[in-house]
Amino acid sequence: MKNDNNLTLFERYLNKEIGIEFKACLYFFAILFFYCVNRMINGDYSAEILHMAEMIFGCYIMGYIQVFFFNNFDESDKMGPLEWTGLGICTLLYCLVSYFGGWFDKKLSVTLCFAAYVIFTYICAYLIYKFKRKVDDKILNKELELFKENHKKVNDNGE
Repeated sequence: MKNDNNLTLFERYLNKEIGIEFKACLYFFAILFFYCVNRMINGDYSAEILHMAEMIFGCYIMGYIQVFFFNNFDESDKMGPLEWTGLGICTLLYCLVSYFGGWFDKKLSVTLCFAAYVIFTYICAYLIYKFKRKVDDKILNKELELFKENHKKVNDNGE
């Protein structure tokens, strides 16, 4: 994770809030996709508004849990014991909400498939964030080299 010591308290807060907002939207869409596919497989082409509200609120709460208690595990540099624990607990919480909320008609087999799907989604997000950091590092290093070259040219010209 990057060092944000140079940011004001408000900037750090806003940075975390934007991250949680993005995370909630990302996971809400992924969960809604699983939910809708399950409903379509069972011949129901409608989605319950209450279920969707539970999903989005759950995603926001889970985002706060991930960020503040589990080192933002899907965006971490490596998956250590804390991150794996966070992944497990968040998956369990999603499954409990889905089961008791009746998202999948309290079918244990579908809830277990949902758990596997959530774990898969978290691992994919972790890998995507890791790849994005590598690409961002390459871009920043290239920009730094260009800056150094331009700065050297300016100094060589006596300006």
